[in-house]
Amino acid sequence: MSVMRLPATVRTTAVRAAALAAGAGLVAGCGIRGTAVPVDAGSAPSRATCVVRPAAPQSDPLPGSAVMSVQLLCGSQLLPVPRSVALPESGESVGTARALLEELQRQPSPVEDDAGFATDVPQRLTVRGSGPGDPAGTLRLGVKPDELPPVALAQLVCTYAGTAAADGKGTVVLGGPDDEKPRGFTCTEETRTHPERTRSTGAPVS
Repeated sequence: MSVMRLPATVRTTAVRAAALAAGAGLVAGCGIRGTAVPVDAGSAPSRATCVVRPAAPQSDPLPGSAVMSVQLLCGSQLLPVPRSVALPESGESVGTARALLEELQRQPSPVEDDAGFATDVPQRLTVRGSGPGDPAGTLRLGVKPDELPPVALAQLVCTYAGTAAADGKGTVVLGGPDDEKPRGFTCTEETRTHPERTRSTGAPVS
C-alpha cells in the first residue's frame, strides 16, 4: 500500500497550527485567557512614601536655629516636614515668617524628593509686617493672597499657624502689597487634605 505524501507547504502550515493550538492550551491551563487585543495594565505604582527617613540621627540644631515643621505637598495633601530653621534673635513675627518662607521656597532635599514631597511656593514671593491700620500680627505678602497658587497659600497658612509668625495664633492674617484689607486664614484638616480650596477660606478680620 502506498503512502500519500503532502506537499511541503501544507506540512509547514499544519505544524504551525499545531504549535499555536498547543500554546493556547498552555495559556488556558494557567488560567490566563488569551487575547489578541493589547491590555493596558495602567501606570506603574507610585513609589512616594510621604515619610522622611533621615539617613543618620538628627543632631542638635545650630545656635540661632530651631527644628520647625514646614508644610510640603505629597500626593494631593499637605504634610509636616521637619527642618532646621535659622530664626531671628528677637523671635519677632516678621523675621520668623521670612525664615519659614525661605524654607518653603527651597526645593526639597534628595531625601524629601525621594519620599515624594514638593513645594508650590513661588521663589520671588516676599513677606513684610503690617501696614497702617492693619490688625496686629498682619503679614503683607508681595502679591495678593488670591493671586497665589491655592496650594502655595495653604502651605503658608499651615506653616505659619501657631508659630511666632502668627503670634502663636491659629489664624494667620494675610494681606497683599496694596491697601486691600487683610483676611484671616485658618489651617484646618480640610486645608491640609484639600489645599486647592484654600483661596475661598479667608475671612474678614477687624
